[in-house]
Amino acid sequence: MAITETQSATRSELIRRAADLVPALKDRAAGAERIRQLPDETVRDLVAAGLIRIGNPDRYGGPGIDYDAMFDVGWELGRGCGSTAWYYSVWTVHNWIVGHFPEQAQEDFFADGPDAICSSAFFPGGATAEPIDGGFRVSGHWSFSSGCDAATWAMLGIPAAVRTFILVPRSDYRIVDNWFVSGMCATGSKDIVIDGVFVPSHRVLDTSRAGTGDDTGWELHRRLSYRVPLRWILGWDLVSPLIGMAQGAVDEFTTRLQGTVGPSRTAQSVAIQLRLAEASAEVDAARVLQRSTIQEMLDRAARAEPFTDLDRGRYGRNKTYAARMCAQAVSRLFEASGGHALFSSEPIQRFHRDANAASHQAGLSWDEAAEQYGRLVFGPPPNSPRW
Repeated sequence: MAITETQSATRSELIRRAADLVPALKDRAAGAERIRQLPDETVRDLVAAGLIRIGNPDRYGGPGIDYDAMFDVGWELGRGCGSTAWYYSVWTVHNWIVGHFPEQAQEDFFADGPDAICSSAFFPGGATAEPIDGGFRVSGHWSFSSGCDAATWAMLGIPAAVRTFILVPRSDYRIVDNWFVSGMCATGSKDIVIDGVFVPSHRVLDTSRAGTGDDTGWELHRRLSYRVPLRWILGWDLVSPLIGMAQGAVDEFTTRLQGTVGPSRTAQSVAIQLRLAEASAEVDAARVLQRSTIQEMLDRAARAEPFTDLDRGRYGRNKTYAARMCAQAVSRLFEASGGHALFSSEPIQRFHRDANAASHQAGLSWDEAAEQYGRLVFGPPPNSPRW
């Protein structure tokens, strides 16, 4: 039975709510790193503000706007805390992906209300998925499940077929606390282990057909984003936290040097001015690239136009290049920040560590995406992309 409660809000209102959280996120960032996950009050704030519901289909408490609004919110949250923006983005996109699953899986997921939270681990490694009557028997060990501590579900990749996802409730898996890292420390991206759990077939999604061949999401929810091939739109959710982090670094760099004088690392230094100009331009360019690429996808979906392999390559190129520009922007500013930027009390060192760590995510690999794009342009058969 669908949830009828909808937390109605405009895009601008949701962005304002995110911006209002930024001062508190800045204050909590160092503490979140120490505990290696978000504090409970931050999770409560994200839920209370209705931000994660942007991913929910309307019938399950969504605010009546499409998936692209989550990027504007991610940009804002990232200015305060990169890990918070990462949590928010992956949780929100998971709730959107659920809308592609068979309807019974969606009912299961939102059975306890519209504020369900789902972590993920998409690369199955040595996992096994044995087909049995009515579904699969699944076992395995998955890594990098960001936000798993606060989640009540997990969305996992299995090797049963190419790019297949399953939905598993919290009672069916355990968390291994091994998240001791140098960047994105507060994302709590721990491992998930499953031992011989039955997953019914209605909680299985073939992502290679979602949005292109399997029209469940579009038929049920009539959101344009559900008419875009899932594999081609996925991953932009990870770019928006990076853009937010890079903007946070620009803001921090500007604030630290505003009004300073002298020949060295001050606001009067030409070298400093050039660094700021180039970094801020990269962040603005990444934001425009994300917005224009997503808008193109939605516009083509509105016209029911087919997507080509070259489109896929271009979208992947744009996605990873936007991430690359953000990492470069943060590094450029950090290099010009002097020895004081090394202190843990300085936010810019956290932006630097977090942005570089986030850019290592497999789906944001520039080299792989650039090769795919080149192959598609020049004609050799493309390699099988991650997404």
